[in-house]
Order: sequence, then structure tokens, then C-alpha cells
Amino acid sequence: MVPLKVAALIFYILSSFLTTSKSVDEFSYNGFRSANLSLDGMAKIAPNGLLKLNNATILEKGHAFFPDPIEFKNSTNASASSFSAYFVFAMVSGYQEMGGQGIIFVLSPSKNFERANPALYFGLFNKTNSGNSSNHIFGVELDTIKNVEVDDIDDNHVGIDINGLKSVSSKTSGYWDNPDLFRNLKLNSGHPMQLWVEYDGIEKQISVTLAPLHNSKPNRTLLQISYDLSSVLKPTMFVGFSSATGPIQIATHYVLGWSFKINGMAQPLDLSRLPKLPRIGPKKISKVLTVYVPVITTVSVSLAIWGVVCYVNRRRKFAEVLEEWERDYSPQRFKFKDLYKATKGFKDKEILGRGGFGKVYKGVMPRSKVEIAVKRVSHESRQGMREFVAEIASMGRLRHRNLVPLLGYCRRKGELLLVYEYMSNGSLDKFLHNQPKVTLNWDQRFRVIKGVASGLLYLHEEWEQVVIHRDIKASNVLLDGELNGRLGDFGLARLYDHGSDHQTTHVVGTLGYLAPEQNRTGKATTSTDVYAFGAFLLEVACGRRPIDPKAAPHDLILVDQVFSYWNQGDIFQAVDPNLGNNYVIKEMEVVLKLGLLCSHSDPKFRPSMRQVMLYLEGALAPPELPSSGLKFEQHDEGCDDIPLWSYPSSSSAQTVFTQTSSVTNCLSGGR
Repeated sequence: MVPLKVAALIFYILSSFLTTSKSVDEFSYNGFRSANLSLDGMAKIAPNGLLKLNNATILEKGHAFFPDPIEFKNSTNASASSFSAYFVFAMVSGYQEMGGQGIIFVLSPSKNFERANPALYFGLFNKTNSGNSSNHIFGVELDTIKNVEVDDIDDNHVGIDINGLKSVSSKTSGYWDNPDLFRNLKLNSGHPMQLWVEYDGIEKQISVTLAPLHNSKPNRTLLQISYDLSSVLKPTMFVGFSSATGPIQIATHYVLGWSFKINGMAQPLDLSRLPKLPRIGPKKISKVLTVYVPVITTVSVSLAIWGVVCYVNRRRKFAEVLEEWERDYSPQRFKFKDLYKATKGFKDKEILGRGGFGKVYKGVMPRSKVEIAVKRVSHESRQGMREFVAEIASMGRLRHRNLVPLLGYCRRKGELLLVYEYMSNGSLDKFLHNQPKVTLNWDQRFRVIKGVASGLLYLHEEWEQVVIHRDIKASNVLLDGELNGRLGDFGLARLYDHGSDHQTTHVVGTLGYLAPEQNRTGKATTSTDVYAFGAFLLEVACGRRPIDPKAAPHDLILVDQVFSYWNQGDIFQAVDPNLGNNYVIKEMEVVLKLGLLCSHSDPKFRPSMRQVMLYLEGALAPPELPSSGLKFEQHDEGCDDIPLWSYPSSSSAQTVFTQTSSVTNCLSGGR
């Protein structure tokens, strides 16, 4: 019997030893309703599972600890293990501008803090032992009072404490919304917040991260320091929270959930299961009824009246008159409201260019996101408006790869808006003049020349009606995304003949591109278009405007200069210096000679656009220019009295017109 009793006793002792030596290395609480925490002082668990660390009692302490000690290292001299803590807390203050003593998450060798003081000592230390290395206490404080005695940085900070309340490191409360954007958090805002406390036992690094309740854990920590806790932590430690009140109690501190783990990441909490914070203060039903409802009603009525006024003003702002006859052209008509939105209210920063007919704006249609160019011109006369719109609709049917498509129009009050397809590379002249940032090579220029010629041939001979352009020049040639030349503003000058605007009593065109007979008779023909095309050819090949007021007197007029080089037997001296020798000689010869031939003062010597295309395509040999047969415009008696009307595309072109007005006697309308 004795041996049996001895064996039973030994078994009991061993089992008791095994049971008591089993160490807990992790736990998790989604609320504390059934938690067996070790509580003292003011700390208590509310019926809904909320851990309340303090109450209204002044100068008092409250502690809440996990009941069992946790093993942090296997011997006194060993290195401390890694650990991770994660909890959700809230500090609710009756006065948003003032805080109370804060919360401190703590690792302590003991749960007995009878000698500790409240207020600034957080219920953990007293005046004599704060900062003593024999305390073996590690803590992370959430402090809402600036205590100069312990060198607090401000009244809203997070600090890492080692054996005392003077933090070894602290930062103003907040979180990194992204690696470069820091957002402040008010600890005593009354809103729940998340805190992660992590120690890497291998790297000897402490990290603290703060975030609002429903945010994911930020990638960047709030606090991070290198510190070896091996000398601070004992083999087993208690884990918990401490809070204290001061001489005036104005804040209540809560913990809603908590998880902890040795050598790993603490488990995430189920935020949907966390207990709710209690309502602070009485329901303000009477104030809502007596103050807010009348205010809201007044504001609502005011907003309604304001909305009606805005609606009426908006209708007036975008009002359009659609006459019965105009319904035939509805597919080509744009709403002014859509064009207004597309151009951002016709803002100056959307202007693509200015010309004699008006300003051109870039736009993006609100629904389709199609890019457009909108030319906004005035057209005060109602006389002939029906014919005017009919011709716009007719022009809208022009379809050629080298014409800028006219998509439609909008008529509103005294304005006419013409809508074109947007050309991303703008006008050709910016690539030729005024020290361009990008210089077109010869292949690109020759492709543009042939494209414009093809488009002009279509207007003269291949469409159902003959369309005379009247204003061919580099600024009216637009380049698409692939640098293909497209002729723009086709027929616009002719369209304006239908109105009674005073401008139509003048010759329409640009100085330097006008044929001599056009200035005498005021009539435009396909031959006057060919003359302008000749000036355009020389402009592209030579990189100079038809009339250059900055040039020497003998080089003032481009066609004269090119003709002079041809007479000297070296026409290639006229080539744009930017091209150097990088061009096809045969193609350049054709372009220069064509430019001279098209600029002949006698219309009957000028080729048609079909013949021009044959020359450019190489189907005909380069034209021969007899030295005695070529004749350019000469001064005609009485030409001083013939009014000129120029529509320059830029300020530089306007300068040309102004500075050359003194030589109009010898130009007879320009080339």
C-alpha cells in the first residue's frame, strides 16, 4: 500500500508542476464580457463587455492585466523574445480642448502597484522610483496632458517608456495615410482607435503604429526605435493596462478589444463584435426641434429659391433660337451648352489661335469625349442667314483626308460657332517661322504639300460644287497626329459673302497670297487659289513668309528672291537653311519651279490644281520656266485706292501687314 500511495503522490506533484509551468503565449479578446482579467482600483468591465479603466473619482488608479504571467525569455541573461500587441481604445472627454491623464500599455514583473501614484505617474510609478532601472517596466503611453516634469512634447502624443515616465521616444499622435501624407489624430476625440505595439527580438527594434478604427494598418509606423529589451524584461512578465485620474477628472478611458502574441503577430480583432461606447450627455431632442428644424427649413426654402433663380439664369445663358427652317439642318447643329462645357466656358487658356474671323478654342465634348476645335465668330446680320446656314451644312458634307472636317455649327444671338475636328499638332506655320522648337524635314514637308494640293483639287474639281478657298496659307494648314497636312477654313471667306457685314466690302485674303487680279476686280476664282498655293509652296520650301519686312529691300518679296536665284542658275540657294542639304533635289526643283509658275501675274499661265498634282506626283517633268516669259505683278495705276483686308493668324502676321503697308503701291495686292 505504501508504494502505491507514494506513486500517487509523485504523480500528483508532477501533474501539478506541469500544469502550473505551462506558459500562455497568446490571447485575444473581442470585448471582455467573459474575460477573466485581473482588475483593481477603478477598472471594471461593463455589462456589454467594455473595459473601463477609470471613472469620475479624482486622484485614483485603475489597472487591468491578463491574469497569468507570460514567458518572455527562458533565463535571466537570455535575449527577450519578440512580441506583438494590438488593441482598440477610446478616450472620451467632456471637453474637446482638454484631456485627462492617459492610458499606458504596460509589461510589468508584478501586478501590485500600491506604492504608485495617480495623475502624471499613470498609477505605475511614484516620484522616487520613476526612472529607476530596477523597475523592469516597459510601456507605451497615450497621453493627453503636457507634463513639463516628465518632458512631454505636447498634450496629444504617443511615447515609449522604459522604467519611468520620461519617454525615450515620443511623437504627436497620428498616422501615415500613405508614405508621404501624415494625418493627425486627437486622442481624446471620443472615437475608437487602433494601436499596434511590436518588438523584434532579433533586430532589437520597437515599433508603435496608430490608426483610426476602420483603417487598415499603415505601412509606415508612427514610432520606431532600436532598443534591446533583454535587460528590461524579466523571464516572466504581466501584460496589461494602467490609467489614472488627476485633481480634475474630465476624461474616461476604454479598451474595446485586445490581442497579444509571443514570437508572432497578434491576431486581428473582429471589429464588428467590439462593444459600443456609451452615449455621452443627454439626447438633444428639444434643441433639434426648437433650433435645427427651423434653421433647416429656412435654409431649404432659400436653397430652393436660389435653385430656381439659377435654373432660369442658366436657361437664359444657354438660350438658343431654333427657327422652323433650321430643323432641316439639325444633324449639323450643336447645342451651345455642350460647346460651352467642352471649352470650359470659352476660357482664354483653351484658345488655340486668333484670326480675322474670330478666336479658335480647343474643346472636349462632355459625353463622347471627342476633341474638337470651335471657331467663335460674330455674324450680326439676319439677312441671308438661311442661305448662310445652308452653305455651312453643305460644307459639312465635304469629306477628304486632307481637309479639316467641318462637323457642324451653333447659332446663338449674334454669334456663329463653327465646330471642326481637332488637329493635335496645330498649324503648319509654327513649324516654319519664329525659330520653331521642331523643324519638319523635307519628307514631311513634301507630304504636307502634296496633301494640301490634293485637298485643293478636291475643292476645285472633285466635289459636287466648286469650292474656292480664298485664304490658302501656312497658318490655315493644320497637322494631325501623324503630321499629315489638312487644309482648314475652306469656304469660310465665301460664306461671309452672304452676310451684310461691312468686312465683306473688302477683298478677303492675306497680304502676300492675293493674286493681282483679285485686288483689281474683288473676284476670287480657282486661279486665285492657285496663286495663293504658289506662295504657299515657296513658303514651305524656303521657310520664309511671302513678304518679310525684316529682310533686306531686295529680299523683301519671296517670289522675287526665288526668281532671282533661278535667273542666276542656282534656284537651290532659296531653300530653307534649316534643311541643309537633306532634301530630294528633283522634288525640291519641282516645288520651287511650281511656286514660281503658280505665282505668274497672268492667270492664264498658271496651272490648274490637277496639273499641279501631276507635277508633284512625278507624272509630268518639272516645268520649264522661260526667263523672258515669266512675269510677276507690277504696280497698277490707282491701286493705292483699292482697300485690302487681311486676316492674319497670329501677331507676327499682323506685324507683316502693318510694316508692309508702305509698299502696297508696288505689291498691287501682294502675292
